[in-house]
Amino acid sequence: MQKLQDIAVRVESKDVPLNHSNATPILHEIHHALQRLATQQETTTIDLRAIPFGPGDEEDLLNRLGTGEVQIELDSLGTSKLWETAFSGVWIIDHRNAEGERVALQIEVTRVPEIIQTHPDDVTDSLQLLDNQLNPNRTETSGLREE
Repeated sequence: MQKLQDIAVRVESKDVPLNHSNATPILHEIHHALQRLATQQETTTIDLRAIPFGPGDEEDLLNRLGTGEVQIELDSLGTSKLWETAFSGVWIIDHRNAEGERVALQIEVTRVPEIIQTHPDDVTDSLQLLDNQLNPNRTETSGLREE
């Protein structure tokens, strides 16, 4: 005789929502952030991993934001993908570690995402490298030419 716990049960429901409607409040937050960027030059970062998305919410939000003209891929301790959405100044930034696991998902409302801006020290290093290439026979001490 078969016992009740031995009977396989599969629960199906057609009434489960595809998402929990979290995209709309985030779109309102993005709207306010765009206003601040336009009027005060203030940038905003929204950490999407800190938001309790339900099934389908992330996909709904990304679909509603769309994809713009600029897409960037960085390879540094894992892959980071950045793309401007259909709304200029609204960027999606998806960071993954070396194993491909997502470590951050953000929206940046900014003219240029901070991660792709050149660090001032890197500019100084590049200036020195180019100067050395253009002047290979020159001896230099502390950035000053020896005459």
